[in-house]
Amino acid sequence: MESCGRFITFEGGEGAGKTTQIRLLAEFLRSRAIAVELTREPGGSPGAEQIRRLLVEGEIGRWLPLTEALLHCAARHDHLQKQILPALAQRNWVLCDRFTDSTLAYQGYGHGLDISVIDRLTELTVGGFAPDLTIIFDIEVAEGLKRAGRRGGAEDRYERMDPEFHQRLRQGFLEIAQRAPRRCVVINAAAAIEEVHAKVLSLVDERFGLGKSQ
Repeated sequence: MESCGRFITFEGGEGAGKTTQIRLLAEFLRSRAIAVELTREPGGSPGAEQIRRLLVEGEIGRWLPLTEALLHCAARHDHLQKQILPALAQRNWVLCDRFTDSTLAYQGYGHGLDISVIDRLTELTVGGFAPDLTIIFDIEVAEGLKRAGRRGGAEDRYERMDPEFHQRLRQGFLEIAQRAPRRCVVINAAAAIEEVHAKVLSLVDERFGLGKSQ
């Protein structure tokens, strides 16, 4: 099945199940003969992956909020130019685990960096480029952190931040969705994996006409 490239971002707090849902959607799309690329932020391109380690590992307080936002945006610019835009130019679908909304939620709502500063950085980094669809996976903070804690590994810097940070983060994502209702859809991530996947497929069907019967 031929299609034009689509850019779908998956957003939400820690432990919301984004990675699983991206994989399931990719499998579905590929079964419909659609070329799909999976990517993530921070990261996604070789340079951005090097910056990723600075952001997701180490001590909680290693960066000031503005420094942290600048690192995220530097990684994003490299990722966009070297990975996302070339893939879309080839008419591929790109499914991305986090994008600009995460910077707004984490560094803005979470760390208290002025939203206008983040908006300026976003303009410099991506200009008017935006996802075709953003799916925000919402889950209670305690449950999300419990899930995230099962993953283990070194990339736990954000997970170790205090619960109040994660509450602000969750509220930030919900406010982002309210401000951009045409682009953003909130899904209850506490539901069973199969139920969440079915909802994701329904959204894709509604937005792009590639539903389960295609």
